[in-house]
Amino acid sequence: MAKTEKNTKNERRSKLLPEHGPIDAQGREVLLSLKNVDITFGKGDNAVRAVKNASFDIYKGETFSLVGESGSGKTTIGRAVIRVNPCAAGEIQYKGKKISGKLSRALDKEVIRNIQMIFQDPAASLNERATVDYIVSEGLYNFHLFENEADRVAKVEKMMEEVGLLPEHLTRYPHEFSGGQRQRIGIARAMVMEPELVVADEPISALDVSIRAQVLNLLKKFQKERQVTYLFIAHDLSIVRFISDRIGVIYKGDIVEVAEAEELFNYPLHPYTRSLISAIPIPDPKLEKNKVLFTYDPTVHDYSVNKPQLADIGNDHYVFGNEEELAEYRRIRESGVPLKSITIADPSDVKTETVGTEPDTESVETESNEFALVNPIHDTGSKLYTFLSFLLPVLGLPASFIFKHYKHLKNAKACLKGAIAGFSTLGAILVIFLLLILIALI
Repeated sequence: MAKTEKNTKNERRSKLLPEHGPIDAQGREVLLSLKNVDITFGKGDNAVRAVKNASFDIYKGETFSLVGESGSGKTTIGRAVIRVNPCAAGEIQYKGKKISGKLSRALDKEVIRNIQMIFQDPAASLNERATVDYIVSEGLYNFHLFENEADRVAKVEKMMEEVGLLPEHLTRYPHEFSGGQRQRIGIARAMVMEPELVVADEPISALDVSIRAQVLNLLKKFQKERQVTYLFIAHDLSIVRFISDRIGVIYKGDIVEVAEAEELFNYPLHPYTRSLISAIPIPDPKLEKNKVLFTYDPTVHDYSVNKPQLADIGNDHYVFGNEEELAEYRRIRESGVPLKSITIADPSDVKTETVGTEPDTESVETESNEFALVNPIHDTGSKLYTFLSFLLPVLGLPASFIFKHYKHLKNAKACLKGAIAGFSTLGAILVIFLLLILIALI
């Protein structure tokens, strides 16, 4: 009898939220929607508007990444989605139902169960006085998501194995684990609730580089197996590009650009987005040293008369700007020519370029560096080229020019080095030979 009442209560609670969210014009299910959301901290003259008129949709089964510099409002939005930060204006909808503001206790519990969060700092987000077993099971206890003790233990142990940990780890405490293992515990705590939406607040920024790929692969595994949707908050665009379906860029509380991942990297129309992309490190010290940084200058915008808005310029690409800027963005996008965000400067003339002005390409770029990012497969700079050019400097010198013509810059440098050494050696031998002849004649 008690079990029947419990099942009836669960069925009643599940009906508080619709089974599916609204479908947009392209046939995609909208799981989460932010509509003109403002988030303010403080009151009166001390009020700080952390998020301004934020609007975007997250579709079921996708990874939507929110990127921006520190203090831009990324985490503030994530905490608003899980109902920690209240909205000063606008509303947040989950499956078409408003979840911001005051909710009934039953609906609030259902939202908590369906939307979980993975925190940035795994050490601070875990209770140091609780065992891993209790930490992972806490949500199961609160929502009665198990039939009996054996069922709870089975669910927890299965989840521990799925995140790459062992059942015997359940009796330990968080301080006994490494950073990567603690983050896995945090992921297990969220995933054991079987959520539909997970807010991942920079889940890999506190981890070693070698561990980051493992955690990302783990998140993608859950997405593939369970159709989990992610709001992935990050500031590292180099990682975001390869894990995201769509990306939103936020600057000082304003959503300035939203587009699919490749669309955003090929056509970073807002100057702030271009500045973020230009800051991505290049895994080559020489190229990174000579890279021209695009620095975003907010004063290039004149919003005194025409106020900006986030508008669709085509290709499901939203950009923040006034009428004149949006017209220019549409013209650039319709041209179909991808924008170049990373420029390698001539080492003799390195300077910082400001976005919003025309770059001085004649003094900044060289023809050879234009192709330096695409390194030919056989451009190894082998010592064999140096040795052969040393033995035959007459052939090594023209070989250097030929390699340079075909952009084999390392091979060209090796041949030139060997040829110079060869000519220097021949010159020294010739001088010694002439001196010996002169001495013999005297």
